Amino acid sequence: MSDVVWAAPRPLAQSKPVEEWDEDTLVLGIETSCDETSASVVRGGRQILSNVIASQVELHGEYGGIVPEIAARAHVESLTPVIREALLQADVTFWDLDAVAATLGPGLIGSLLIGVAEAKAMAAVLDVPFVGVNHLEAHIYSNLLSDAEARFPAAVLLISGGHTLLVHAHEHGNYELLGGTIDDAAGEAFDKVARFLGLDYPGGPEIDRLSLLGNPAAVDFPRAMLREPGFDVSYSGLKTAVINYVRKCESAGGEISVQDIAASFQQAVVDIQVLKTMSAVTHVAAERLFLCGGVAANSALRKGLEEACAAAGVTFTVPPLDLCTDNAAMVAACGTAMLRRGFYTSLDAAPDPNLPLAAS
Repeated sequence: MSDVVWAAPRPLAQSKPVEEWDEDTLVLGIETSCDETSASVVRGGRQILSNVIASQVELHGEYGGIVPEIAARAHVESLTPVIREALLQADVTFWDLDAVAATLGPGLIGSLLIGVAEAKAMAAVLDVPFVGVNHLEAHIYSNLLSDAEARFPAAVLLISGGHTLLVHAHEHGNYELLGGTIDDAAGEAFDKVARFLGLDYPGGPEIDRLSLLGNPAAVDFPRAMLREPGFDVSYSGLKTAVINYVRKCESAGGEISVQDIAASFQQAVVDIQVLKTMSAVTHVAAERLFLCGGVAANSALRKGLEEACAAAGVTFTVPPLDLCTDNAAMVAACGTAMLRRGFYTSLDAAPDPNLPLAAS
């Protein structure tokens, strides 16, 4: 990663040597990359002592999407009480903490600034390391938090509203990008289709809910790039196909089943993503697959990958729903792993809204 962001591996600036970042290490994680304000205390990188999340769904619902300025202002109001509650639930004090980790990017710059500024201030006052965490890398660690047997190497499908990536995680901090979306992320496509269908925000869970009531074979929506070589995906054309289908039905005066459309659209996404993911798993001869990110909460995708992995003899790990969406526990876990490798972050490091996933 960029030298501007990361200090070179070296003895940490406090008394605890690198080799002593063990199962007793207490790290406070802070997550404010988008519209969730979260704080968590994690022991040893694996044991969640608290994971407090303040949602902004109601604030953004009337706009049908996230308004960056509103999100930043809500973080300002919520972050300190959320941190206080996380410490209370974990039954620890500020002075028990060994480090403070916060999301440095990617995300909304206004939101990122709030969490990073608070984390830096706390680290400076407590004289402990500040660790700036990559939000995408943190999602991978949600699998290690939810499954005691989970370990690297693993193939990873990181799928959310802003990203759809297939990654080969060789070991802690060593990631190889295998493929990703060439246009819309899967979660973005879910939200845009849901908005067009007049569904409530956030759209992904609404489509998942309606799909249980519909026929996934009712409409044969296209599966773009399904048979093309490589592991990239495309969802823009699928989104457009749904819009064109609805408009054609309306112009012809036909009845429209929102449930059938939702189920058919969702099934197309699942078909594409399961095939591409399992192709990547085979390509790298992975023995395990991690599913993570907000869209990992989708019931059809979880089931489709679970069945595909079972048939292929691949170990499948997916976090519980509260660890799929943005949360601070994954930030604390990732930060702990970085400290063990001798990485921490300068207090003059700036948030990066476009921070890429890279080997650290």
